[in-house]
Amino acid sequence: MTNGTLIGIAIAVIAVAALIAAAIKVLPEYERGVILRLGRIQPLKGPGLIIIIPIIDQLIRVNLRTQTYDIPPQDIITRDNVTVHVNAVVYFNVIEAVRSVLSIDDYRFGTQEVAQTTLRGILGQTTLDDLLTKRDEVNQKLQQVIDGVTDPWGVKVTLVEVKDVILPENMRRAMASQAEAERDRRAKVIHSLGEKEAAANLGEAALVLEEHPAAMQLRVLGTLIELGAERNSTIAFPIPMELLRLVDLYQPRPEPPQG
Repeated sequence: MTNGTLIGIAIAVIAVAALIAAAIKVLPEYERGVILRLGRIQPLKGPGLIIIIPIIDQLIRVNLRTQTYDIPPQDIITRDNVTVHVNAVVYFNVIEAVRSVLSIDDYRFGTQEVAQTTLRGILGQTTLDDLLTKRDEVNQKLQQVIDGVTDPWGVKVTLVEVKDVILPENMRRAMASQAEAERDRRAKVIHSLGEKEAAANLGEAALVLEEHPAAMQLRVLGTLIELGAERNSTIAFPIPMELLRLVDLYQPRPEPPQG
Protein backbone atom coordinates (compact mmCIF):
# COMPACT_ATOMS: atom_id res chain seq x y z
CA MET A 1 0.00 0.00 0.00
CA THR A 2 1.08 3.48 -0.72
CA ASN A 3 1.40 6.15 1.93
CA GLY A 4 -1.68 7.94 0.61
CA THR A 5 -3.76 4.80 1.01
CA LEU A 6 -2.56 4.29 4.59
CA ILE A 7 -3.34 7.88 5.44
CA GLY A 8 -6.83 7.55 3.97
CA ILE A 9 -7.48 4.37 5.96
CA ALA A 10 -6.27 6.05 9.15
CA ILE A 11 -8.50 9.05 8.55
CA ALA A 12 -11.47 6.78 7.91
CA VAL A 13 -10.82 4.79 11.08
CA ILE A 14 -10.55 7.99 13.11
CA ALA A 15 -13.76 9.33 11.59
CA VAL A 16 -15.63 6.10 12.34
CA ALA A 17 -14.31 6.07 15.91
CA ALA A 18 -15.37 9.68 16.37
CA LEU A 19 -18.83 8.90 15.02
CA ILE A 20 -19.19 5.92 17.34
CA ALA A 21 -18.02 7.98 20.32
CA ALA A 22 -20.51 10.69 19.41
CA ALA A 23 -23.32 8.17 18.96
CA ILE A 24 -22.84 6.26 22.22
CA LYS A 25 -23.79 8.05 25.43
CA VAL A 26 -24.06 6.84 29.02
CA LEU A 27 -26.58 8.51 31.32
CA PRO A 28 -26.33 8.07 35.14
CA GLU A 29 -29.34 6.93 37.13
CA TYR A 30 -30.20 10.51 38.11
CA GLU A 31 -30.18 11.85 34.53
CA ARG A 32 -32.53 11.55 31.58
CA GLY A 33 -31.86 12.38 27.95
CA VAL A 34 -34.22 14.57 25.93
CA ILE A 35 -33.50 14.07 22.21
CA LEU A 36 -34.47 16.49 19.45
CA ARG A 37 -34.15 14.82 16.02
CA LEU A 38 -34.17 17.46 13.34
CA GLY A 39 -36.01 19.66 15.82
CA ARG A 40 -38.69 17.14 16.75
CA ILE A 41 -38.96 15.64 20.23
CA GLN A 42 -38.19 11.93 20.63
CA PRO A 43 -39.09 9.49 23.41
CA LEU A 44 -37.22 10.11 26.65
CA LYS A 45 -33.96 8.17 26.98
CA GLY A 46 -32.01 6.80 29.90
CA PRO A 47 -30.67 5.92 32.25
CA GLY A 48 -27.82 3.72 31.02
CA LEU A 49 -26.41 3.30 27.54
CA ILE A 50 -28.18 5.15 24.71
CA ILE A 51 -27.39 5.63 21.04
CA ILE A 52 -28.06 8.81 19.09
CA ILE A 53 -27.49 9.83 15.49
CA PRO A 54 -24.61 12.29 15.37
CA ILE A 55 -25.30 15.67 13.77
CA ILE A 56 -29.00 14.81 13.34
CA ASP A 57 -29.84 14.31 17.03
CA GLN A 58 -29.42 16.89 19.78
CA LEU A 59 -29.08 15.39 23.27
CA ILE A 60 -30.08 17.50 26.27
CA ARG A 61 -29.20 16.04 29.67
CA VAL A 62 -31.69 16.74 32.47
CA ASN A 63 -30.71 16.29 36.13
CA LEU A 64 -33.50 14.79 38.25
CA ARG A 65 -31.80 15.26 41.62
CA THR A 66 -33.01 17.81 44.15
CA GLN A 67 -31.30 21.14 43.61
CA THR A 68 -30.95 24.03 46.03
CA TYR A 69 -30.88 27.75 45.49
CA ASP A 70 -29.99 30.34 48.11
CA ILE A 71 -32.10 33.43 47.61
CA PRO A 72 -29.76 36.40 48.15
CA PRO A 73 -30.46 38.59 51.20
CA GLN A 74 -32.77 41.46 50.38
CA ASP A 75 -34.54 44.27 52.22
CA ILE A 76 -38.29 43.74 52.44
CA ILE A 77 -40.95 46.03 53.90
CA THR A 78 -43.56 44.02 55.82
CA ARG A 79 -47.26 44.83 55.92
CA ASP A 80 -46.81 46.82 59.14
CA ASN A 81 -44.08 48.98 57.52
CA VAL A 82 -41.04 47.36 59.13
CA THR A 83 -37.92 46.94 56.98
CA VAL A 84 -36.28 43.54 57.48
CA HIS A 85 -33.26 41.88 55.88
CA VAL A 86 -34.32 38.37 54.79
CA ASN A 87 -32.76 35.45 52.93
CA ALA A 88 -34.13 32.00 52.14
CA VAL A 89 -33.34 28.69 50.45
CA VAL A 90 -35.41 26.82 47.85
CA TYR A 91 -35.32 23.05 47.18
CA PHE A 92 -36.62 21.90 43.79
CA ASN A 93 -36.25 19.06 41.30
CA VAL A 94 -37.37 18.16 37.78
CA ILE A 95 -40.23 15.67 37.65
CA GLU A 96 -40.89 15.84 33.88
CA ALA A 97 -37.72 16.20 31.82
CA VAL A 98 -39.44 16.86 28.49
CA ARG A 99 -41.51 19.76 29.82
CA SER A 100 -38.47 21.26 31.54
CA VAL A 101 -36.82 21.49 28.10
CA LEU A 102 -39.77 22.49 25.94
CA SER A 103 -41.67 24.82 28.30
CA ILE A 104 -38.89 27.17 29.39
CA ASP A 105 -35.48 28.15 28.12
CA ASP A 106 -33.69 27.62 31.47
CA TYR A 107 -35.74 26.13 34.28
CA ARG A 108 -33.04 26.80 36.89
CA PHE A 109 -32.88 30.51 36.14
CA GLY A 110 -36.67 30.71 35.92
CA THR A 111 -37.15 29.01 39.28
CA GLN A 112 -34.61 31.29 40.91
CA GLU A 113 -36.27 34.43 39.57
CA VAL A 114 -39.73 33.27 40.65
CA ALA A 115 -38.40 32.46 44.13
CA GLN A 116 -36.93 35.94 44.56
CA THR A 117 -40.03 37.82 43.42
CA THR A 118 -42.39 35.55 45.38
CA LEU A 119 -40.37 35.98 48.57
CA ARG A 120 -40.60 39.74 48.25
CA GLY A 121 -44.33 39.63 47.46
CA ILE A 122 -45.42 37.19 50.18
CA LEU A 123 -43.36 38.74 52.97
CA GLY A 124 -44.58 42.18 51.93
CA GLN A 125 -48.12 40.97 52.79
CA THR A 126 -47.04 39.49 56.14
CA THR A 127 -46.73 41.30 59.45
CA LEU A 128 -43.51 41.17 61.43
CA ASP A 129 -45.09 39.15 64.25
CA ASP A 130 -46.33 36.49 61.82
CA LEU A 131 -42.93 36.36 60.14
CA LEU A 132 -41.24 35.71 63.48
CA THR A 133 -43.80 33.46 65.16
CA LYS A 134 -45.49 31.68 62.24
CA ARG A 135 -42.44 30.78 60.17
CA ASP A 136 -43.81 27.37 59.15
CA GLU A 137 -47.00 28.90 57.72
CA VAL A 138 -44.99 31.50 55.78
CA ASN A 139 -42.68 28.79 54.40
CA GLN A 140 -45.63 26.66 53.33
CA LYS A 141 -47.30 29.58 51.58
CA LEU A 142 -44.06 30.41 49.73
CA GLN A 143 -43.71 26.79 48.63
CA GLN A 144 -47.27 26.61 47.32
CA VAL A 145 -47.03 29.86 45.35
CA ILE A 146 -43.65 29.09 43.77
CA ASP A 147 -44.63 25.49 42.99
CA GLY A 148 -47.80 26.74 41.29
CA VAL A 149 -45.69 28.82 38.90
CA THR A 150 -43.05 26.16 38.15
CA ASP A 151 -45.45 23.22 37.78
CA PRO A 152 -46.09 23.87 34.04
CA TRP A 153 -42.33 23.66 33.53
CA GLY A 154 -42.16 20.15 35.00
CA VAL A 155 -40.37 21.47 38.10
CA LYS A 156 -41.48 20.56 41.62
CA VAL A 157 -40.64 22.93 44.48
CA THR A 158 -40.49 20.67 47.53
CA LEU A 159 -39.44 23.10 50.25
CA VAL A 160 -38.85 26.80 50.90
CA GLU A 161 -37.20 27.90 54.14
CA VAL A 162 -36.77 31.47 55.37
CA LYS A 163 -33.36 31.29 57.04
CA ASP A 164 -32.50 34.65 58.60
CA VAL A 165 -34.67 37.61 59.50
CA ILE A 166 -32.47 40.53 60.55
CA LEU A 167 -34.26 43.45 62.21
CA PRO A 168 -33.10 47.07 62.43
CA GLU A 169 -31.23 47.98 65.62
CA ASN A 170 -33.99 50.24 66.97
CA MET A 171 -36.57 47.51 66.38
CA ARG A 172 -34.44 44.96 68.22
CA ARG A 173 -34.14 47.30 71.21
CA ALA A 174 -37.89 47.94 71.21
CA MET A 175 -38.67 44.21 71.09
CA ALA A 176 -36.19 43.53 73.89
CA SER A 177 -37.87 46.18 76.06
CA GLN A 178 -41.28 44.74 75.27
CA ALA A 179 -40.15 41.23 76.16
CA GLU A 180 -38.66 42.45 79.46
CA ALA A 181 -41.86 44.31 80.33
CA GLU A 182 -43.90 41.20 79.55
CA ARG A 183 -41.67 39.08 81.80
CA ASP A 184 -42.06 41.61 84.64
CA ARG A 185 -45.83 41.61 84.18
CA ARG A 186 -45.99 37.82 84.37
CA ALA A 187 -43.76 37.77 87.44
CA LYS A 188 -46.01 40.28 89.24
CA VAL A 189 -49.13 38.33 88.30
CA ILE A 190 -47.63 35.07 89.55
CA HIS A 191 -46.47 36.77 92.76
CA SER A 192 -49.92 38.26 93.40
CA LEU A 193 -51.59 34.90 92.81
CA GLY A 194 -49.18 33.33 95.29
CA GLU A 195 -49.99 36.01 97.87
CA LYS A 196 -53.70 35.44 97.32
CA GLU A 197 -53.39 31.68 97.81
CA ALA A 198 -51.18 32.16 100.85
CA ALA A 199 -53.70 34.57 102.41
CA ALA A 200 -56.51 32.14 101.76
CA ASN A 201 -54.55 29.29 103.36
CA LEU A 202 -53.69 31.44 106.38
CA GLY A 203 -57.35 32.37 106.77
CA GLU A 204 -58.35 28.70 106.77
CA ALA A 205 -55.57 27.91 109.26
CA ALA A 206 -56.74 30.72 111.55
CA LEU A 207 -60.28 29.35 111.54
CA VAL A 208 -59.02 25.89 112.49
CA LEU A 209 -56.82 27.23 115.31
CA GLU A 210 -59.67 29.34 116.60
CA GLU A 211 -61.91 26.29 116.85
CA HIS A 212 -59.16 24.21 118.56
CA PRO A 213 -57.15 26.24 121.11
CA ALA A 214 -55.02 23.21 121.95
CA ALA A 215 -53.79 23.15 118.38
CA MET A 216 -52.65 26.74 118.82
CA GLN A 217 -50.62 25.79 121.87
CA LEU A 218 -49.03 22.86 120.04
CA ARG A 219 -48.15 25.19 117.20
CA VAL A 220 -46.50 27.61 119.62
CA LEU A 221 -44.50 24.82 121.25
CA GLY A 222 -43.37 23.54 117.87
CA THR A 223 -42.18 27.01 116.92
CA LEU A 224 -40.23 27.33 120.20
CA ILE A 225 -38.54 23.99 119.59
CA GLU A 226 -37.49 25.10 116.12
CA LEU A 227 -36.10 28.37 117.48
CA GLY A 228 -34.26 26.58 120.26
CA ALA A 229 -32.34 24.44 117.77
CA GLU A 230 -30.59 27.57 116.49
CA ARG A 231 -27.56 28.98 118.35
CA ASN A 232 -27.42 32.57 119.54
CA SER A 233 -31.16 32.95 119.13
CA THR A 234 -33.47 35.04 121.23
CA ILE A 235 -36.75 33.34 122.10
CA ALA A 236 -39.84 35.40 122.70
CA PHE A 237 -42.60 33.73 124.71
CA PRO A 238 -46.01 34.84 123.55
CA ILE A 239 -48.51 35.80 126.24
CA PRO A 240 -52.09 34.82 125.47
CA MET A 241 -54.43 37.75 125.07
CA GLU A 242 -56.87 36.11 127.51
CA LEU A 243 -54.29 36.37 130.27
CA LEU A 244 -53.91 40.10 129.67
CA ARG A 245 -57.65 40.52 129.82
CA LEU A 246 -57.76 38.66 133.18
CA VAL A 247 -54.99 40.86 134.63
CA ASP A 248 -56.82 43.95 133.53
CA LEU A 249 -60.06 42.60 135.01
CA TYR A 250 -58.62 41.94 138.52
CA GLN A 251 -56.50 45.07 138.71
CA PRO A 252 -57.70 47.26 141.63
CA ARG A 253 -59.65 50.30 140.61
CA PRO A 254 -58.94 53.68 142.26
CA GLU A 255 -61.63 54.75 144.72
CA PRO A 256 -63.66 57.77 143.70
CA PRO A 257 -62.92 60.95 145.67
CA GLN A 258 -65.15 61.71 148.65
CA GLY A 259 -67.39 64.71 148.11
